[in-house]
Amino acid sequence: MIDSYKRKVNLEDNYDAIIIGSGMGSLTTAALLSKEGKKVLVLERHYTAGGFTHVFKRKGYEWDVGIHYIGEVQNLNSPIRKMFDYISNKNLKWEDMGDIYDRIIIGDKKYDFVKGVENFKNKLISYFPDESEAIKNYIQMIFECNKAMKKFYMEKTLPSFISFLFGSLFKKKYLKYSSKTTYEVISSLTQNQELIKVLTAQYGDYGLPPKQSSFAMHASVVKHYFNGGSFPVGGSSEIVKTINPVIERSKGKILIRAEVKKIIIKNKKAIGVLMEDGKKIFSDLIISGIGVFNTYNKLIDNELSLKYGFKSYLKSVNPSVAHGCLYIGLKGTAKDLKLPKHNLWIYPDKIDHDSLVANYLKDQEADFPLIYVSFPSAKDPSWNSRYPNTSTIDVITLLPYEAFAKWEGSSWKKREESYEKLKDSISKRLLSHLFKQLPHLKGCIDHYELSSPLTTKNFVNYQKGELYGLEHTPKRFSQKFLKPKTSIKGLYLTGQDIVSAGVSAALFSGLITASSITGINFMKKIYK
Repeated sequence: MIDSYKRKVNLEDNYDAIIIGSGMGSLTTAALLSKEGKKVLVLERHYTAGGFTHVFKRKGYEWDVGIHYIGEVQNLNSPIRKMFDYISNKNLKWEDMGDIYDRIIIGDKKYDFVKGVENFKNKLISYFPDESEAIKNYIQMIFECNKAMKKFYMEKTLPSFISFLFGSLFKKKYLKYSSKTTYEVISSLTQNQELIKVLTAQYGDYGLPPKQSSFAMHASVVKHYFNGGSFPVGGSSEIVKTINPVIERSKGKILIRAEVKKIIIKNKKAIGVLMEDGKKIFSDLIISGIGVFNTYNKLIDNELSLKYGFKSYLKSVNPSVAHGCLYIGLKGTAKDLKLPKHNLWIYPDKIDHDSLVANYLKDQEADFPLIYVSFPSAKDPSWNSRYPNTSTIDVITLLPYEAFAKWEGSSWKKREESYEKLKDSISKRLLSHLFKQLPHLKGCIDHYELSSPLTTKNFVNYQKGELYGLEHTPKRFSQKFLKPKTSIKGLYLTGQDIVSAGVSAALFSGLITASSITGINFMKKIYK
């Protein structure tokens, strides 16, 4: 059972490990350490655990805030599926989304991304018959980049002296891909701008358009979905529900409403945490899963953060993009409303992704650079038994934090009328795009509400409402400090900042953090 710190629950004076934050990286680290017999305390400031895997409920509906689809889990032998099975004791179940996982809509043209590498390749060639060689070379490059990734992340778990001696050999091949932008790589294969726009249409999954994003990040996302997408049966809250018993079995626990004020550091060593109410909890092992900006700017005294060079590290990286999500509730089942399982990626015609983003950042009245539509109730086979005769839709777009900065400091649900008016105008614009694709939904909507970057800041505690932690630029992948072990003894990092964007990357971050701490090859153990 997940309890609240505010209830003054019985806590031990000392734990084998204290983990700050309860996102996917933290939960994975906690589960792996728990399976090694360690008593782990996970501290979450929010009223619910899970980070971007949590759900919220309103007016008889439920929405997943971060999980829209996961790749590679239908293959029972894939590393991602093996890891999810291991940390949940095989209690987390998945539903396949079908042959089409993403539909790309550019103006009036539609392009389907279909599961299976050969199917994907042949479908793309059917759209672009003159580009068959470019498409084949593109797919080959996606695989080559991902093959090089294994050693790159393995290096992050090595002891410092081994990394110093041999680290460059582990990273060299991957950095060849990560140091180039997505556009640089793909435009070396083809000059067909429509094809480039289609191939990079999933950039919303990592937050940066092709001329800014690292090709390594792009390649990781593309390969992740080659064999289709899946959704957790019962919604994404099942992730915490199935991992929590694993943590409790080793006498650990997850606590909500448990805000950490500082990491206690003594004699160059992390020894515990100071809570907001002044209570101190001790451990020789402190793991932060709340991002490098929050960890180094908030949880470590400014003087120490400067002394260890953490402040200078942060100058070399930037927060990722902020977003807004329109959560929609409808009366009627997904079948009645003809809602698809696949996602929609909607773009204006004739303008490249980077120009669309630049235009929008200058003027928020310009076309949305991208609109992503997900149909979670259609993806989850348990939905109808849990919420009969209802459906949900998520509509997501880029929303710059700066457009909402003037309301910074105001409280959630208590912001002034001008804030609500801006949100309503954005909501209506997003609805018009939804109705253009699915006109029969007009009149079916029962409830809708828009989250803004301030909402994300409030609940996930990222300072500019960012969705993916750090920007996934070529520069980001060359930062040596983005690894689990810090220069403070006993202090480790986990989460998407030390790997890359998304739930599966955060899952993998938990594995490399736990491996770095224990020296155990968890992947080998998981496959036994």
